[in-house]
Amino acid sequence: MRTVLIIDDNPAVGEALSLLLSLHDVRPLIALTPDEGLQMLGCESVDVVIQDMNFTADTTSGEEGVGLFRAIRERHADLPVILLTAWTHLETAVELVKAGAADYLAKPWDDTKLLATVENLLELSESTREVSRTRRERRKRRDALQRKYDLDGMVFASEAMARTLDLACQVARSDVPVLITGPNGAGKERIAAIVHANSSVKNGPFIAVNCGALPGELIEAELFGAEAGAYTGANKAREGRFELADGGTLFLDEIGNLPLPGQMKLLRVLETGQFERLGSGRTRKVKVRVLSATNADLKTMIRAGTFREDLYYRLNVIDVNLPPLSERIDDILPLAEHFLAGRAELNGAARDALLTYPWPGNVRELKNAIERATLLAGNGPITPEQLNLPQHAGVVAVRNLDEPSREVVESALHKAEGVVSRAAQSLGLSRQALYRRMERYGLISQ
Repeated sequence: MRTVLIIDDNPAVGEALSLLLSLHDVRPLIALTPDEGLQMLGCESVDVVIQDMNFTADTTSGEEGVGLFRAIRERHADLPVILLTAWTHLETAVELVKAGAADYLAKPWDDTKLLATVENLLELSESTREVSRTRRERRKRRDALQRKYDLDGMVFASEAMARTLDLACQVARSDVPVLITGPNGAGKERIAAIVHANSSVKNGPFIAVNCGALPGELIEAELFGAEAGAYTGANKAREGRFELADGGTLFLDEIGNLPLPGQMKLLRVLETGQFERLGSGRTRKVKVRVLSATNADLKTMIRAGTFREDLYYRLNVIDVNLPPLSERIDDILPLAEHFLAGRAELNGAARDALLTYPWPGNVRELKNAIERATLLAGNGPITPEQLNLPQHAGVVAVRNLDEPSREVVESALHKAEGVVSRAAQSLGLSRQALYRRMERYGLISQ
């Protein structure tokens, strides 16, 4: 049940507030001294505190109220506190609100205003607990993944990346081909390495080939090898990547760049494990786990006749999709801190700039931005100017602040350690406006 703790040395105040709250389905608890109030907070589940500014030891200065507020803040950083104050202590109350108090009400209070304030804070407290629960569940799932699988030091915090890694590790033990899809720079090779590290051939070699980085006429020789004289400049026989990957994993990045003759040979290897080097009639046999990746629309290429449909279905037994960095905002700051490696710190404005920039170049672009900023920062904190992100990032930032996405809201709450008022301030929203968005995105239990 929703619970409010009233800390006031005047029993009449406690009784009046207790009756008012009880009539509105709120469980009241009453403490007559600061020590009694702090003791109750240690053993009761409390959603909101209403505290006086003066107690029996000092009836004029408000110092006891300040001390109590600070003690509550130290023990319960995100617990909403309403201050009851006489007009002589208004200035002190305002200073405490700046320090994090939820609100202040002058004595004698207005019942309607007090109830409205309490109801709003109870809703915010409920939402904070739900966000904290969601954050704990995500951390628990992340820890479980790290205990169960070899994640190769992968840095992530988003639910989207957790789902991708979970799927990748689940299919790693099978021998079926895996197609990893996602934009350039998102980390597809890292996912492939994780699949290999959790596979039955993890003790074998992991060989990566970027099909988009090789001239078309050399791709077949690179994959299948070539005999001496098979093409101009082939002075001696050479092993291909399939032979080098025998007993392990071959990762074919940008598979859409493989020419049609190479696609035909690849299909045969996938089906039989057999191939011939260029310029050779001798059939060779290998046992290789094939992983492939692309940022291209292979179905469109099939319709255009530039990619074999039978090869597509052979490669795409399992599709592991890696979302762009713009769709996993929770990963941005952990990745940035990882790339910084303690060499520098990001100031608040730089963190906001990182979170609102769309990252068309994904993780690769983020790493480059951090490396550049680290060099420019010297011994000081990194600023947005040193990140030097393209100007259109500002447009995105304004849009996100006006209507932040679910990921942006979750990231702000995570950064604020679940304190709604702090998260709202970082997003440029009121607490009530942030609460409405949390409700819309399903971050609050119904």
